[in-house]
Amino acid sequence: MTVFKPFHVVRTLLAICATAALLSACSVLPKREPVQVWQPEETATVTAPAQPADFSLRVDTPNTSGPLDGTGIVVMPVAGQISTYKGARWSESPALLVRHRLVDAFMAAKLPAVTTDDDHFYSNYTLSGDLRAFQSEYRNGSPVVVVRFDAQLRRGGARNPLATRSFVVTRNPSGVDVPQIVAAFGAADDQLAQQVVAWTLEIANRDQAAHPADAGGAVSRNPKSR
Repeated sequence: MTVFKPFHVVRTLLAICATAALLSACSVLPKREPVQVWQPEETATVTAPAQPADFSLRVDTPNTSGPLDGTGIVVMPVAGQISTYKGARWSESPALLVRHRLVDAFMAAKLPAVTTDDDHFYSNYTLSGDLRAFQSEYRNGSPVVVVRFDAQLRRGGARNPLATRSFVVTRNPSGVDVPQIVAAFGAADDQLAQQVVAWTLEIANRDQAAHPADAGGAVSRNPKSR
């Protein structure tokens, strides 16, 4: 007959209890909800100007801070309260989404060359700035998409800006669901890109007319494909 020592019995019981507790804990752990990844769709294209531009441009990734540094779709349900839509996120950070849209818009405007800060080429001008808002805000009970970009245009290699301007675009979504919010972001992105392209062309063309000796010098490569 086998005789179990008290120590062995206690150790066996403790092991059984620990295993049971672990299995019980695993069964009550909440399941992760699936996260849908979104990207604002392009809803309009920039029309090439009648007079082709004759300068190269580098588009830098906008500076961001706080919640705009991540990929969450930011929403302000009440003034001063910042949150994100549950179960949804952007495919990239808002700064990259805006930069990609700007690059596409400038290429559609038929600039000789468009690069980004991912490349290391000289350009006649550099567009940079701060993305201050890329969010949905509830106003009077309804969401409003707000995109704010404080832009700076500099000559290539210069530190001081040639011109600055703050662009603020708002769009009213057709509803409160995430797909409708994302569609409004796409429309806001397009409107922002159109305004920034028009402003940049105006400033750069005027500057080149005043300084014809600095004209030309386009780089030989477009930005890396995404």
